[in-house]
Amino acid sequence: MSLRFDRRHFLSKTAAVAASTAAWQCVPAPTVLAAASPDSKLNLAGIGVSGRGGAHVDAFVGENIVAVCDVNQGAVKSCLRKIEKYNQEHNLKRPLPKTFSDYRQMFDKMHRQFDAVFVAVPDNHHATATMRAIELGKHVYCEKPLTHNIDEARQLRLAARQHKVATQMGNQGRADESWRKLCEWIWAGAIGAVREAHIWTDRPGIPKRFWWPQGGSRPAGADPVPPGLNWDAWLGPAPLRPYLHKYQAGKFKGKEVYQPFVWRGWWDFGTGALGDIGCHAMSGLFTALKITFAESVELVKDTGDATHEMYPTASIIRWDIPARADMQPCKIFWYDGGYYPPREIGELAAGQEFPDNGAIFVGDKGKLTGEPRFMSPKRAKEFKIPPPSIPRCASNHFAEWVTACQGGRPAFSNFDHAGPLTEMVLLGNLAIRAGVGRKVQWDGPKMQSTNLPELNQFVRREYRQGWNL
Repeated sequence: MSLRFDRRHFLSKTAAVAASTAAWQCVPAPTVLAAASPDSKLNLAGIGVSGRGGAHVDAFVGENIVAVCDVNQGAVKSCLRKIEKYNQEHNLKRPLPKTFSDYRQMFDKMHRQFDAVFVAVPDNHHATATMRAIELGKHVYCEKPLTHNIDEARQLRLAARQHKVATQMGNQGRADESWRKLCEWIWAGAIGAVREAHIWTDRPGIPKRFWWPQGGSRPAGADPVPPGLNWDAWLGPAPLRPYLHKYQAGKFKGKEVYQPFVWRGWWDFGTGALGDIGCHAMSGLFTALKITFAESVELVKDTGDATHEMYPTASIIRWDIPARADMQPCKIFWYDGGYYPPREIGELAAGQEFPDNGAIFVGDKGKLTGEPRFMSPKRAKEFKIPPPSIPRCASNHFAEWVTACQGGRPAFSNFDHAGPLTEMVLLGNLAIRAGVGRKVQWDGPKMQSTNLPELNQFVRREYRQGWNL
């Protein structure tokens, strides 16, 4: 992997790249036509084929998947059965994909046999797997959040442009009408100048639904690594630690410790509730409000149980967005784990509760929900809905990336959108590091806190030997 960005050169390019990004468009970074397989399908490799990765296999099984990688051999076998069944049902004589448990080996041995890669593994692997693909000239579909830290998001964006590959972050709502309408309505003055946005989610858990543990420390001890699990490859860039299956005591007794899925609550592996949902919930907002960078971020409240190992059980975070283009300064509020906006924001009646997930935009002339929908019937009657101005997705989130790989229109969650969005989302986790009430002044182009320099160590990470970006 020869390409590395000199830090001074890297930062000097950032402002120019940011300035070139249109307010809502997918900036059409040049793409390279993929080498066609014999039946004109895209030659694909899959990294992570269970959970979200299984959904990727379902979406791309009609293409030509030539290699799959997963640390869990049970997941690999299930994937092969799925592909074999598809081939039989469609009378396809394709060989089954080659299999791996370490994507570094897959790239070394098979990179000449595929044109594109999908990445659906824990967050700490996103950048290392994706950068390897980009540097080899492969198109990439990577799950959200794009990366584990802010620096990685910037590097992937610039690398994708330099290598002229087609990209997409797994943000399925980007193919829908809702964010497009939200942009068109806000730009047409539906609620006047937007002063606040409030976003909330039920992750990592609320009383009626538990998703994964947060707000704890690492349990003592070690368990035998299960047969068929490549634990070293699962850890990847993160520091070594022993495998543990379930908590034996405490508030999480009986629940899995690291995998599957519950890795999200650990700083080393995941990006918490914000990383899981933020890139979904804030994508339309990011475009509609024409955001480039926040000028500051602050942890307003949390449950007080964050540790150096795990995120807090619940948090409220606020970003301060400066004036930009024709937009006034505004504030973005994030609520997770059972925290919600003030009841007056939601205009809740007695006995009424907020839905599990949602968004409200507050402007000088009214409020919009994220669908979008006016909260005032009177304002809904007054407002003339503008004609569509943003191109629509003609297929779906997965298919539009395949089209981009084959030289078509860039996908709508390509890294020119996903990179800056991920930077802003993960800035919220920097606020958690700072603690309640310690506002983080942020220099976006330079990716650094100007008032709390001790936080800058968390903008990027140290990589375990052999797993460098």
